[in-house]
Amino acid sequence: MHSKKIVGYSFSRFMTSELVIEALQNACFSQKHRKGLILHTDLGSQYTSSEFTQHVQKYGIRQSFSQKGCPYDNACIESFHAILKKEEVYHTQYTDYRAAKLAMFQFIEGWYNRNRIHSSIGYQTPQAMEDQIRRTA
Repeated sequence: MHSKKIVGYSFSRFMTSELVIEALQNACFSQKHRKGLILHTDLGSQYTSSEFTQHVQKYGIRQSFSQKGCPYDNACIESFHAILKKEEVYHTQYTDYRAAKLAMFQFIEGWYNRNRIHSSIGYQTPQAMEDQIRRTA
């Protein structure tokens, strides 16, 4: 089951291989993953780069790619981006990049993962759902 928790993220002005490698490292650091974990992404050049592939293999993760033009593969993250924009970004004027980065971190870790309930997971928070999954595993 999916908890909807945002676990691997990084901040940059540009979508690069370095950005997704850092996000992957953050996810692997924050979560206890097992070999054989499947990472599903789109076919963006940052995910298909040899640098990213090497890191995925280092962690024992198997890559899975969405089919070209399949809009449903990214529905979860597209939903998160819509929530982030509606509940944080459109209501805030950031003084600089550093302030925006801090606000995004606070939104994800302080609100979205730990306080915001989701109907799709039984009106629980992502953290509560993850805790429940771990207790029953």
